[in-house]
Amino acid sequence: MYQLNTLSLMDEQAVAWDQFVNNCEEATFFHLSGWQQVVAACGHQCHYLYATEHDTIVGVLPLARVKSVLFGDALVSTPFCVYGGALGAPQVKRFLEQAAIELATSLNVHHLELRYKTVQQNSFTTRSQHAYFACSLADDAEQILASIKKKQRAVIRHALNSTLTYTLDSDSRDFYQTYSESVRNLGTPVFSKAFFNKISEVFPHHCEILTVRQQHKAVSSVMSFYFKNEVLPYYGGGISDAKSLKSNDYMYYQLMCHARLNKACTSYDFGRSKVDSGAYQYKKHWGMTAVELPYQYYLVKAESLPNLSPDNPRYQLFIKLWQHLPLAASQWLGPKLSRYLG
Repeated sequence: MYQLNTLSLMDEQAVAWDQFVNNCEEATFFHLSGWQQVVAACGHQCHYLYATEHDTIVGVLPLARVKSVLFGDALVSTPFCVYGGALGAPQVKRFLEQAAIELATSLNVHHLELRYKTVQQNSFTTRSQHAYFACSLADDAEQILASIKKKQRAVIRHALNSTLTYTLDSDSRDFYQTYSESVRNLGTPVFSKAFFNKISEVFPHHCEILTVRQQHKAVSSVMSFYFKNEVLPYYGGGISDAKSLKSNDYMYYQLMCHARLNKACTSYDFGRSKVDSGAYQYKKHWGMTAVELPYQYYLVKAESLPNLSPDNPRYQLFIKLWQHLPLAASQWLGPKLSRYLG
């Protein structure tokens, strides 16, 4: 019989938790215990459950409650992360899932959401609205370029022949300014500077910023995560001129090369996009295959599955208004909303 436990902030068991995650084949970067510090810093209550057998961790399930008037009340694994769910042997996962159901019921949330990367055999409701893209990284820059679809390869070659350069930044100011403009243009609230600084503080060996510049001006920038020989460009974007400069294309290609040649990464995770969205189509142009994400739900108070998609007509007016905000105003107001968009 398994013993259910809860990991508290700065718990000594965090070391054992991370050892389990590092040794678990299906674990992702977002299962690391440090995310509890990031999520808690945004004001959310964390419930990091783990199962033990003979005092040894045999499974983990990171959860946090995200509650707001605008976006509802949910228990999620894991907020701000594209992957989550329970780890362990199938029977351990089912044990932790049942514990999560009981917790969600006791908290009286609207629903429980587990962001699994692979299909699970349980009784939850599964919905696949998003897909992720990934590929192996070839051994050198030319081979990496050759692995990309011909049309996209031509775009990258054009960018390589331009005046664009890139830097690896220890300071997040240029990244934040560039990323803020990018998400404002998409109609999405930006996170606070403190949020990104917290990620860098908690994960100094897993996190890196690459910024593309034209004549020293930052035009595209990405914060990437490194885990188990894989690089994941997670928070990235460019200024309004990025499309004409092809600086995002240049950025992602240079990141691929840097990750392979300087970080010994063998795979590249291009991240999650809503199926058939513009970002989804853009990633397909790189030659990667879309893999649908089987997110799972258990309804507690809710009568139907949540719909926080930008395609939801409820949010269309908000998005259009947000796109016209002055950048400084979006940087001030965005963090007050984004922390609830888990």
